[in-house]
Amino acid sequence: MTQSLMKWLKYNIANTQTRLVFIMTISVFLIIVAVGITSYYTSKTVLQEELSEPQHQLLHISMDFIDSYIQESNQLAIKVALNSNVYKFFTDEEQNSYHNITELYQFLETLVGSAPYIKSVYIYDMERGSFVAFPQGFSSSNITFADSEWVEVADQFGDEMMMVKKREVPEGTRNQGSDITLFRKIMIQGEFKGMVAVNFKNDDLFRHMTPPAISALDSRRFILDQSDEPLYAIGNYAFETEAVNEAISQIGGERLGEFRYEDKLLLAYQLQSPVTGWRYVSIISQDSLLANSKKIRDVVIYVSIAALVLGGLAILYFNAVAFKPVRRMRQLLQSYERDKLSPDLIDLEKITGELLNDHAQLSRLIRQTMPEASSKFLLDVCTGNMSGKREIFEKWNRYFKGWTDAPLRIVIVSVDNYKEWCGRFPKSDHSLLKFAVSNIIAELVSADWRMVYADLGKDRTAILLQPAGRDEALEAKLEEAAEIIAQLLKFTITIGISAPHSDACKLKHAMFEAGNALSYRLYRGYGQIIAYEEVSEHEMAESFPQDSVLTELAEAVEAGSRERALRIIERTVEDVRRDYWYPSAAVSFYRMAADKLDRIFERGEAGLWDDSDASDFETMLLDDIQDRLQKQVELLAERFSSLTQSKDFILCQRMIEYMKGHLEEPVGIQEIADSAGISVSLASQLFKQEMNDTIYGYFTRLRMERAGELLLMTDHKISEIASMVGYQHENSFIRVYRKYKDITPGKYREMMKNREGPASGLTRA
Repeated sequence: MTQSLMKWLKYNIANTQTRLVFIMTISVFLIIVAVGITSYYTSKTVLQEELSEPQHQLLHISMDFIDSYIQESNQLAIKVALNSNVYKFFTDEEQNSYHNITELYQFLETLVGSAPYIKSVYIYDMERGSFVAFPQGFSSSNITFADSEWVEVADQFGDEMMMVKKREVPEGTRNQGSDITLFRKIMIQGEFKGMVAVNFKNDDLFRHMTPPAISALDSRRFILDQSDEPLYAIGNYAFETEAVNEAISQIGGERLGEFRYEDKLLLAYQLQSPVTGWRYVSIISQDSLLANSKKIRDVVIYVSIAALVLGGLAILYFNAVAFKPVRRMRQLLQSYERDKLSPDLIDLEKITGELLNDHAQLSRLIRQTMPEASSKFLLDVCTGNMSGKREIFEKWNRYFKGWTDAPLRIVIVSVDNYKEWCGRFPKSDHSLLKFAVSNIIAELVSADWRMVYADLGKDRTAILLQPAGRDEALEAKLEEAAEIIAQLLKFTITIGISAPHSDACKLKHAMFEAGNALSYRLYRGYGQIIAYEEVSEHEMAESFPQDSVLTELAEAVEAGSRERALRIIERTVEDVRRDYWYPSAAVSFYRMAADKLDRIFERGEAGLWDDSDASDFETMLLDDIQDRLQKQVELLAERFSSLTQSKDFILCQRMIEYMKGHLEEPVGIQEIADSAGISVSLASQLFKQEMNDTIYGYFTRLRMERAGELLLMTDHKISEIASMVGYQHENSFIRVYRKYKDITPGKYREMMKNREGPASGLTRA
């Protein structure tokens, strides 16, 4: 029995299919177990996130309420610091004035009565050691004031104006003082003179920290000061202070964190107040929270194991049924090549794979070899790489066995405005789009024409055509293809068609004819079908001198004469169109014009335009070439014009610098113009043009601004300031100053000093 079982196992494990099933079973098992474990931790994370959101909201609400109380109390302390009776209390020689103390006491009583969360307010004079407090009243010394131990906090303010601290309240004074107190400086004429202490009612201050009974979770909330010392704690579970310190240590600066303390899994959440710097911490026990998640995890794992067993049985059953035909094929093959067959059924897969691979390779060779070879032949002939008649006829007969002696035509398909086309479509799509163009043409033409196409690069594709029947309707088919391409691919093409030729040796000449026909796109426009017969009789009239026109264009651009340069280009286009130039001659001329502008740009500012490349002019309409050149001319002319204008601006800046350096001297416009090395009339014209003001007006404004600075920053007399800004007579200076400032110099100085005076008595908190 044992030997039979071992033999069965050995046979099945030796079988590749069985090993495959075994590996797949183990893989599925591991995946399902991983899913079960992952589901537990995922649900745990989700529960924590769902729990953290209400904790965040509740803590945030509590913090906002407490911060608002602190801020309101701070405003109350500011009112106390700025109160006139408080000012008298600190500055009067007699502090215990009955009238002043009474009004101050009533003021404090009103403030405390308006804020239910404030227990009492103290005012402390640091120099005299005296107090005014509600409800205690006036005390001339901290010895007689029961709750006076807090006065040492004056050394802890640093640069801060306000701080909130927990403090020890002496026995017997708890009705007046409190554990939490807001302290604020009292500044008199910029000096630290005393303090305001606002004592809080702890129960009212922290009443919003009480959590609502929304669940049975064990939780507790804490408020910690800047030193992480506990200020307040509330909740239905008593976590020790060490647990709070452990939570802060574990989660660090994170908002939410998990940690263990005394075998308990706890979840901590924290916020920090931007007002007080206090840390608000909420700690929740996760044991009860995750109990159900653990049960779900265990159930998922058990179900996964059961599903794994059932899946394994199903796989074994289907495997046995599926491989019955394969086993039968193996039995049939054993009678022919026993030595090549192994007990494993995988050899059938190898044999089948080899047969399919050989068949695919042969089919691919049949489909690709002949079209690729014929396309390479067309490309070699058209580019001149194959010129011998013997070689041409030999390869023609090899690659074009199905072709007849019917006439041959070359068609060149070109993308219109190639530069703009390249900008519209990414480079990775260019080959695909040209392939789509060839396929659309083949779909419409191949029924009546034999065809081979070759990619000539850039915008062009060459197509060799031979009629399969009657030589007709080619142009109509190509026009239909051009319309479909424009509709589907969203761009246009122009097609040049050669005259028919009798044999392959004339294909290069046919290529020239098709290219010549295509070049007349310059005049006819985009999306045209142009046959060589239509343009073969064209003769060009005598052209105008090109060099002189280019020189004239360059001079106009460098002079910054935009209108003149544009008229030159417009005139050349009219001449080319009127004289009906050969397209190749026109394109060559405009390329020279573009090159001329490029060289000018190198002297001016390189890189001013991005599309100065003129290599695609042969794919453009004459009007588009004109637009391209006119845009370049406009940019360049404006640049040279701005350079000319900038020289004028530099001259104006020189004059302004001279004015600033001679405000005290009685200089005139002649001296200012001489500083720039130009005449008075030219200086006045340039200055008005560039600065939109006269030289005299600008100089006077500079003097008045300087006089205003001297009036504020110095104690010089008006007559001295007048002399310092170039006026010999005080009255003249006053008259001009009043004209520009709508106020006399003396009134201006008095007004500005009065504006600064009252503010110097008391520095506001």
